[in-house]
Amino acid sequence: MEKVKVYFTKNISSEGLVKIYEALNHDLKGNVAIKISTGELGGHNYLAPSLIKDLVKKLNGTIVECNAAYAGKRMDSKDHWETINAHGFLDIAPCDIMDEEGEISIPVNYNGHLKNENIVGSHIKNYDSMLMLSHFKGHAMGGFGGALKNMSIGVASSNGKAWIHSVGITKSPKEMWGHTNDQNGFLESMAEADKAVVDYFKEENLAYINVLNKISIDCDCDSNPHEPEMNDIGIFASIDPVAVDKCSYDAIINSNDPGKESLVNRMKEKNAYHIIEEAERLGVGTTNYEIINID
Repeated sequence: MEKVKVYFTKNISSEGLVKIYEALNHDLKGNVAIKISTGELGGHNYLAPSLIKDLVKKLNGTIVECNAAYAGKRMDSKDHWETINAHGFLDIAPCDIMDEEGEISIPVNYNGHLKNENIVGSHIKNYDSMLMLSHFKGHAMGGFGGALKNMSIGVASSNGKAWIHSVGITKSPKEMWGHTNDQNGFLESMAEADKAVVDYFKEENLAYINVLNKISIDCDCDSNPHEPEMNDIGIFASIDPVAVDKCSYDAIINSNDPGKESLVNRMKEKNAYHIIEEAERLGVGTTNYEIINID
């Protein structure tokens, strides 16, 4: 099997981000959505507007998000807009909360935990292509968050997030917390949601960039995240979400940085790698990659 190319640069800067996107030679066309995490108010590890501004402008893109399914400053659109503004994203590009006006169901094309239904923000219909621009870091529930989490939980509406977190039991954010004990089922549900988004957009209309900086064990959805213990690593990019997450995961596991211990332990505790295994099994991508350095 031919290896998927994953491009890498140590240059974590606006110039480095544009350069690695250009290395993909995979132009996203039409109305381009840039899916990021806008970060919970109080957090400070999310991808900075100054870092992503040039790439967003190059793509003439719209920064997109969906509302959260937990209490905080991103659970309803009014508070979420305040957070987006406070974090500076409205200063660099148009932004869109994709489930502000409702949600739609898209098929998974697989009869699994989600019962062939992924629930996403209705504004997804306004976009022809999407760049998953992800901050790769730890996560309290998933173990790590990268392209696969950004494309599943991130694109899901509030109700869709509950559907994934509860492994297809409830669409109510208030009820989901009573159904979060099936860890592998949660990871498998995220992989199913990934398949739905890839099938919706088609592979040629998607691209993936993971930025490995400010590598905390906590997600950007945490309002008071643990300070990073690892040094920054760089940026990975691919047209394959499984490969880019596998590569990012490997970079953490194989790092000589002693600060990796907490994150490695969290990923192992949550069996985080299972989302990569399941996404590959569902045909979302491959773990068979080669790294192309562009420095």
